[in-house]
Amino acid sequence: MNAQDEKILEIFRETGALLEGHFILRSGLHSGHFFQCARVCEHMDRVEELVGMLAQKLGDAECETVMAPAIGGLVLGQETARQLKKRFIFAEKENGSLALRRNFKIRKGEKILIVEDVVTRGGRVQECIDIVKSNGGIPVAAAVLVDRSGGRAKFEVPCVSLLEFSFPTYEPDKIPPELASIPAVHPGS
Repeated sequence: MNAQDEKILEIFRETGALLEGHFILRSGLHSGHFFQCARVCEHMDRVEELVGMLAQKLGDAECETVMAPAIGGLVLGQETARQLKKRFIFAEKENGSLALRRNFKIRKGEKILIVEDVVTRGGRVQECIDIVKSNGGIPVAAAVLVDRSGGRAKFEVPCVSLLEFSFPTYEPDKIPPELASIPAVHPGS
């Protein structure tokens, strides 16, 4: 692990965003670790710092708009848009799936960067990509704070993560005994 990764993990620990226990992830998988990015988002100086590092990793990814899935990606997406000086929109749940609401519009050919807090399987990022395409936009890249898939979450656009960290995850019927002995909680996204 390099010095920047250690610094990022330390920010997560200091803000209470890296939790240990028995968690049921949004993907349905179980894990002994959980990134509660909302906790780091309580500290805007830390958000600014983390997004600054993420923006550097994006390099010259050209976009006109930043889009994030609600609720996990809102603060990070908005800060990314602020630092890049771009427009910001978000997708939110409607009947169990993400949708553009609040009269947000995507122009035909508009280049859009998707920003998310954590990916395990990448479902919310993929939903955003699909929304952009179905509205005539062009998804250019995805940027995530933490990729806990170990690089397995793949998209049709480049995906940049600030931290790639893969704590073990388990299918519900394959939980190891030491984890199964701890009551499972749904920590939220």
